[in-house]
Amino acid sequence: MYRLRCEVPGAGISSLNSIATDCAVVKKQRLRKVVGQDKYQINNKYDKRYTPRPVDEIIFRAKAKVGKKIAYNVISQNCEHFVTKLRYGIPVSDQVNDGIDLAETVMTVITGAAVGIMGIAALVLGRKH
Repeated sequence: MYRLRCEVPGAGISSLNSIATDCAVVKKQRLRKVVGQDKYQINNKYDKRYTPRPVDEIIFRAKAKVGKKIAYNVISQNCEHFVTKLRYGIPVSDQVNDGIDLAETVMTVITGAAVGIMGIAALVLGRKH
């Protein structure tokens, strides 16, 4: 079994280098080599939302990309976009949506905390005058 992946030269999956680049090279590697001893599962989570292309078509399109440089952007053209476009013809990434949701939640909490601290400071300083 093989796993097709896009790889950012000099960058691991969680590397900051993957954010700073605009190009990736598509590689074909054996799945066992990529995952090593780690557990994995096949996750076709969009199959209920989108109709998968026929397997032969997915494989044909994937093989055509091997060795090619492709545009890469962590937000709009990441690896999940790449594989969902192969499978469904539509580039989709919940990784990006989840990241944006998390960032918005963090900013809301920080803003709320800052407003709360300013309110407490105003009360304390107001009592002293």
